[in-house]
Amino acid sequence: MNTQRTNGKSRWGVAGRALAALLVAWLIVDKVAGVVAPAPEVGFWRTQDGERAYAQAYDDVMDALPVADGVLDVTTAYGTIRAVRWDGSDPGPPVVLLAGHSSGAPMWAENLPDWIGKRTVFALDPLGDAGMSSQRVPLTSFEDQAEWISQTLEGLGVERAHIVGHSFGGSNAAILAVRHPEQTATLTLLEPIIVLEPLPASALFWATLTQLPVPQSLKDHAIAEIGGVTVEEVRERSPMSVMIDAASSYYSTALPLPRTLTDQEWQGLSMPVRVDLAGTRSLAGGQEAASRLNRVLPHAEVTVWDHATHSLPMQERATLGPQLLEYWRTHH
Repeated sequence: MNTQRTNGKSRWGVAGRALAALLVAWLIVDKVAGVVAPAPEVGFWRTQDGERAYAQAYDDVMDALPVADGVLDVTTAYGTIRAVRWDGSDPGPPVVLLAGHSSGAPMWAENLPDWIGKRTVFALDPLGDAGMSSQRVPLTSFEDQAEWISQTLEGLGVERAHIVGHSFGGSNAAILAVRHPEQTATLTLLEPIIVLEPLPASALFWATLTQLPVPQSLKDHAIAEIGGVTVEEVRERSPMSVMIDAASSYYSTALPLPRTLTDQEWQGLSMPVRVDLAGTRSLAGGQEAASRLNRVLPHAEVTVWDHATHSLPMQERATLGPQLLEYWRTHH
């Protein structure tokens, strides 16, 4: 099922659109840089001051949310995963949120108020990336992303969950569903990177430009081109953008690149699947990705939001939040 949506108003605004541009730019930049210099075997902070700056900004964002009902550190074979829990009154499986690059649980700060208290929610900090999780052994393949998430769910005592991922987190959500369908009650992918379609060549071009010795104004322009925003939006500062800036500046990531899933892998997904794609400068494939998914997985609910960019979860929060609550209620 493929539907078109126009965008609604959101309190996310300018800062959120710029943040999404930065998130995606830094994800791509990491991969471009990795061609020149090998990635570290495990993620690490380059300086203690940088780690402290990130932790302070992380706390500033989280402090603006309702107090969590639990903050848990779950041991897996790959490292220790930070999971933040808010309890809800709705019955059924909990929701597990997988964030995009360099953000962690605070990425969902705009969306969480729509869900907290209604549905039990776990927001995970990723492994091999900035956040409060701690990596112990390398992630050697994209499939390893599914394994640490699966082990985290087991450690949390969660048998099945509504899995939701944005951007790079959407890629991780997709491979979890492929590898561990028994743990995936429903799968919601918000602009998932690479798993449906390769990254656009234009995004790789602009990301490469950010690595060259050019004026900062040109780098800002490149980031704006990647995210589909203005240069002024890229330069907007907020507690969230301060956190993301600290992550990109001081954390060396150790992340396997997602791969495009085969038709057979998509066709093997029997759980309810919802995919939301941007209609403007999508980094997940936009209408082409929607057409592919409609062909190989006709039971999926696929929506293209006409005026949204890669920051879709934040831009479309006012409409998307209630829609997802109803989606989780409908699919037990």
